[in-house]
Amino acid sequence: MQEDFPSDFYGLPDAYRAWRHSELGRLTDRIEEDLVVGLVGPVRGAKVLDVGCGDAVLSVRLAAAGAEVTGVDTDPRMLTAARKRADNAGEAVTFVKGNIFSLPFPDSSFDTVVAVAVLCFVEDIERAVQEMARVLRPGGRLVLGELGRCSLWAAKRRVAGWFGSKTWRKAIFRTASELRQRATAAGLDLSEVRGAVYYPPCAFCARWLVPLDHRLATVTTIGAAFIAIAADKPK
Repeated sequence: MQEDFPSDFYGLPDAYRAWRHSELGRLTDRIEEDLVVGLVGPVRGAKVLDVGCGDAVLSVRLAAAGAEVTGVDTDPRMLTAARKRADNAGEAVTFVKGNIFSLPFPDSSFDTVVAVAVLCFVEDIERAVQEMARVLRPGGRLVLGELGRCSLWAAKRRVAGWFGSKTWRKAIFRTASELRQRATAAGLDLSEVRGAVYYPPCAFCARWLVPLDHRLATVTTIGAAFIAIAADKPK
């Protein structure tokens, strides 16, 4: 989920592939994906919307768990890659081109809405969260996974932005507190806040520290490169 590309490749399928094939990418993606899926909970028979689905790794996993998944993304290249992944996996996922500020769905259309590493590239986060809450049915759950502000990963990305990376120059790293505030402002009831990826952006460090990551997650979100929250829409 979380991208740490060396140049301005955000949103390009080749960059996603390169990241996922690296050791650091495999280890980090797995931790983040497991955290998000755990917060989503059981999905068999549920209608799930994956906002900013990218190349559909999460969409396909949720579909394999029995969900009726719709993935939405603004980039046609990512939607092409997403459809290919779903087809190769033999999973039926619907993909739609759309904007997070104007999702092409009626009110209360989904049981679960999930967005991972999307709000870091959105300035008006309040409007985006409200729009996702709009398409969520009463009693449904919103899960947000974002790039944490207080981590070595964020520091590395800021430096990349200073040295010319348009991707990381535009990125807005979030805190757990900010995500909580936006969810409650949208009328949702906060359920859980978790952190992940406490190790530096280094494959050697990840190899040794991944087994300890879940222990740190029970203590604090400070230092976490990835922060996820779950919030429920009142019935």
